[in-house]
Amino acid sequence: MEIRLLDVAQKELDEAIEYYNGESLGLGDRFLVEALAAFERIKRFPRAWHPYSENTRRCRTHRFPYGIIYQILESEILIVAVANLHKRPGYWLDRVRQNK
Repeated sequence: MEIRLLDVAQKELDEAIEYYNGESLGLGDRFLVEALAAFERIKRFPRAWHPYSENTRRCRTHRFPYGIIYQILESEILIVAVANLHKRPGYWLDRVRQNK
């Protein structure tokens, strides 16, 4: 299954990288590597992480306080948020496609 990010999730990823690079040289790059590793884990084992609903789950990053919120759809895995877990929990809920 392929992974696709919503535009807003891509923006969150880019902003987190920029923030961490501003904090310490190379830290944003390490965050990106961690996020890509989480994407790969999701791709390999899509049902392995904490469920919010039948098709919506969260995979936490190892070294950063972020969760990758995603949905398992018929033809792809859709990343709906790259969420800082220390800020506004659940702000991304309006982005998920409801199961019918």
